[in-house]
Amino acid sequence: MGETATGGGQLWLRLMPGLFVLLWSTGFIGAKYGLPYAEPLTFLLIRLGLVAAVLALVALACRAPWPKDWASAGRIALAGLLVHGVYLSGVFLAIAHGLPAGVTALVVGIQPLLTAALSGPLLGERVSRRQWAGLLLGLAGVGLVVREKLSVDAEHMIGIGYAVAALIGITLGTLYQKRHGGGMDLRSGTAIQYAATALVLAVVAPLTESMQVEWTGEFLFALLWLSFVLSIGAIFLLFALIRRGAAAKVASLFYLTPPVTALVAWILFDEKLGVAALAGMAVAVCGVALVNRK
Repeated sequence: MGETATGGGQLWLRLMPGLFVLLWSTGFIGAKYGLPYAEPLTFLLIRLGLVAAVLALVALACRAPWPKDWASAGRIALAGLLVHGVYLSGVFLAIAHGLPAGVTALVVGIQPLLTAALSGPLLGERVSRRQWAGLLLGLAGVGLVVREKLSVDAEHMIGIGYAVAALIGITLGTLYQKRHGGGMDLRSGTAIQYAATALVLAVVAPLTESMQVEWTGEFLFALLWLSFVLSIGAIFLLFALIRRGAAAKVASLFYLTPPVTALVAWILFDEKLGVAALAGMAVAVCGVALVNRK
């Protein structure tokens, strides 16, 4: 019985990275469905407020431990503001301002390299030459995947600014979570993170947007998918991976997001998937394999 349980646990650990990449990759698809019916910050406010309420109820029902002091709660909230607030707002605003999804993916795709560069001085983690080679190879693969969708005009500069903000948010948020949020309970801790982000959005969104929402079937689908599959499922997996692995290794998984997103878009929306994109997928996989090889 014990061996079976251990075997099941090992299988789950092996499946976690792939499942995370698959779920995370659907984020752009969810945005494609939902953003036509609500402005970006309004959409995020509804989404994160809903998730915060659900997770708070789950944490209370399960009697999950909460932070013992305000300082601990503040550190948890700050990680959430970076990962959920700055990153998600940046991506949604970049797309809403007309930046092509391929360009957004490429800008945010620099995150593994930036994380590796900062993980040494901030976390004391060592990145080997083989891992650096893998990170560079992964970025090249992402470039090939999105190459055919790269088009930037002067009018896209605001969108690029938001994408860069998203890049900085997810990078610093991942490192801060690794350093200060490793011991938090995922149920109560993530509820705090979403609640803190929702409070900030509740102030910013009414000042910058009309707050109007078209409650269509597509919007509800996108809202529920992004809330429960992304904001709970994928984020729980991300934080579990951060807790178990080096920051650079976990960050390298983000290189697989554009290729998987391209595959999903090809299946759902019949978007073009050329030879360069297929080659880029293979290159990105090889790069991630180099980073994570033991």
